[in-house]
Amino acid sequence: MNPDEGARRPLVALLSGAGISTDSGIPDYRGPNGLWRRDPDAEKLVTHDYYMNDPDIRRRSWLMRRDSPAFRARPNAAHEAIARLERSGAPVRVITQNVDGLHQAAGMPDRKVLELHGSARTVHCVDCGDGGTMADAVARVEAGEDDPPCRACGGILKAGTVMFGESLDPDVLAEAVAITRACDVFIAVGTSLQVHPAAGLAGLAAEHGARLVIVNAEPTPYDELAAEVIREPIGRALPALLDRLAP
Repeated sequence: MNPDEGARRPLVALLSGAGISTDSGIPDYRGPNGLWRRDPDAEKLVTHDYYMNDPDIRRRSWLMRRDSPAFRARPNAAHEAIARLERSGAPVRVITQNVDGLHQAAGMPDRKVLELHGSARTVHCVDCGDGGTMADAVARVEAGEDDPPCRACGGILKAGTVMFGESLDPDVLAEAVAITRACDVFIAVGTSLQVHPAAGLAGLAAEHGARLVIVNAEPTPYDELAAEVIREPIGRALPALLDRLAP
């Protein structure tokens, strides 16, 4: 009998940020050329108080969604490498700050992806909770509704994302913390590790003995805790890193 047979395989947790999706044509937000630096006013379009209280902000938000490259984006080599590692039999969990759904589109089972900031592919009414798809809502915008209301009650429709000024789902965050504490390898990829509480997961992983690896173009506040820091392009660096972890 192989002495390694039946041994527990190391649990790999990946925290992904906007940088993992830039090769798919989705711009990041906080990088040197990020959206918030180029157009600070754009942040209002995803800020809860502005969105709820200003019809013009809502109209601009719907136009932003209509024109977003996220709806045309496809998974890139980094997303596919993660899904490939999961299919190899390695225990893999993804904790993502992204709302683009590209991890699932690449083949990661939905149950193994935690979307800390929700999903841009769904909408719901803030009044009655009735839900639907973003694709259907955007089709209404294209048909001439500049601020499409809820069809069930006429209330305000909102993307299924966590806006600035809103709290993360406590159950999702609690699961992310549990995975982080249990993992053997924690890879932070494409994230500045500046937005809390997600950023603190890197420190928590190191504190609980996980091997922390950071794959990001710019320095992060957690680089000193990392066993390995990789500055190479994510689309090349992450597949090479994950190939080393495959069973």
